[in-house]
Amino acid sequence: MMKFNARTKKPKLYNIAVLSAVLLVGLGLLAAFGGEDTRLKWGNLLLTLYFAAVIVLLLRAFFRQLQYNPYSYNTILYPGFALFVLFLFLTHAYITIRCFHDPGGYKAVEMLFTLVHSAKNYILLTMPLLIAFSIALFVSNVSLIRHEGGRFVNILGILLAFLIIAGAVVIALLDLYSATTGKGSLAANLIVNLLAAFYLYFECMILGAIIADTIAARYIPEPDKDFLIVLGCGIKKDGTPTPLLRGRLDTALSFYERQIRETGKAPRFVVSGGQGPDEVQSEAASMRDYLLKNGIPEERILMEDKSTDTAENMRFSKKIIEEAGGGEVAFFTTNYHVFRAGLKARRVKMRALGMGAPTRWYFWPNAAVREFVGLLTEHRMKQGLLLLGLSAVYTVLTVLAYAQ
Repeated sequence: MMKFNARTKKPKLYNIAVLSAVLLVGLGLLAAFGGEDTRLKWGNLLLTLYFAAVIVLLLRAFFRQLQYNPYSYNTILYPGFALFVLFLFLTHAYITIRCFHDPGGYKAVEMLFTLVHSAKNYILLTMPLLIAFSIALFVSNVSLIRHEGGRFVNILGILLAFLIIAGAVVIALLDLYSATTGKGSLAANLIVNLLAAFYLYFECMILGAIIADTIAARYIPEPDKDFLIVLGCGIKKDGTPTPLLRGRLDTALSFYERQIRETGKAPRFVVSGGQGPDEVQSEAASMRDYLLKNGIPEERILMEDKSTDTAENMRFSKKIIEEAGGGEVAFFTTNYHVFRAGLKARRVKMRALGMGAPTRWYFWPNAAVREFVGLLTEHRMKQGLLLLGLSAVYTVLTVLAYAQ
């Protein structure tokens, strides 16, 4: 199994920029000195090879990112966009074969239009998958509301499902409209392509988040830890842990017993969670009592009872661990929360690895949506730059294509 935190150097993607520059030079030379057939065949071949290389570089960066820091915005970005580049590769591989087999059946200018409409075509192609995902998200949220009530946070999945379907339908309708106005309608096609680029970004990010969250939630840290942080998540009125919190504690206890069994090394627990205004005691005290009842010696339990959110959980727990001598750290939370909690740990420069406790099937999708929204709001600058870059690319391609 791949080991997280095995690398000390962050992977870079400068090689894609260099590769893109080489591609532009190659396409420029073909346009300047090649005939129609030459531009058609070798231009598409160059694009096919370029997209194949980008897929390899993105996947390579993704696996290296997991080894360096699995809880990163890049861990979402790389696999999400690798899927889109795979679509581009398959599209141009098919066109390349067609060009070499029947050069007269495809025109050189169509190569540009294939790139111009790539975002829109990807969305239209994946629309059945998006609709199926949205329906599943809607059904799980209905079950959640039936069990947990109709609070706003419990309908986020329904809202996202509606936005996914509505966005895809709007793009399809605008595409139909622009098709009826002919290729000369630059404005109509520019609107469609920019909307598709915007939608493409968030579709790639959703798919990447699902992949990254799943990997993070299923990862089992090596049994060599000195400290086990258990993150609080609310307690009952009588001060005992809720089922969600018990799941985290039981997962940590299982890891504790496994480590002792395999290595003979007994880690210390750091129970992390403050006291809410309607709670009879702190979450940390509730967790300590639970661990004591399950046979953990009191001297092996460290209390962090001041935190009010995940960021403070990690910051205050890190301070306690450093005061206790430091060492290897694992944290325990619910499966959907592992990735974002790991991100918070990295923010305070703590290289802790997480392990997720299972939760009810109807709770996970909506909770994952909340975590996804939280992740996006924490990286506004990077997302703005990526969206601006995508918009610029599709604007230039659309203007070039429809100015012919």
